[in-house]
Amino acid sequence: MKGVSARELHHVAVAVPSLAEVIPFYRDLLGYRVDEPRLIADQRVRVAFATRDGSRVELLEPTDAESGVARFVAERGRPTLHHLCFVVDDLAGTLDRLAAEGVELVDRTPRRGVDGLVAFLHPRAANGVLVELIDRASLRD
Repeated sequence: MKGVSARELHHVAVAVPSLAEVIPFYRDLLGYRVDEPRLIADQRVRVAFATRDGSRVELLEPTDAESGVARFVAERGRPTLHHLCFVVDDLAGTLDRLAAEGVELVDRTPRRGVDGLVAFLHPRAANGVLVELIDRASLRD
């Protein structure tokens, strides 16, 4: 299997019941800068990035009780790791290669994420971990 030519870790994502409840931990206790939350309507989440010295934590709050993130949080009852995101140089080409190799994908084509074009690999393809890939060329500054 040829697989993914993943580059650096872009972020670690944590699904949370409430951004307001967890932001003080990252900002006040850990000293991270926390961006203003942004709505990603099609994914039914509000997202805030906590950043410091090149480290990034994406905080995901569901906006709809029926969304995938809402179900994920409800099953666990607390904030918990949701996914890892890696940078790739050619997301569309990477997805084509992975699909041809029989890797189970959540997204067959890239879609717009907070910071650029993204796609997810199914947890069954990654030893139980949800993996997001983000296209380097589409990254926001």
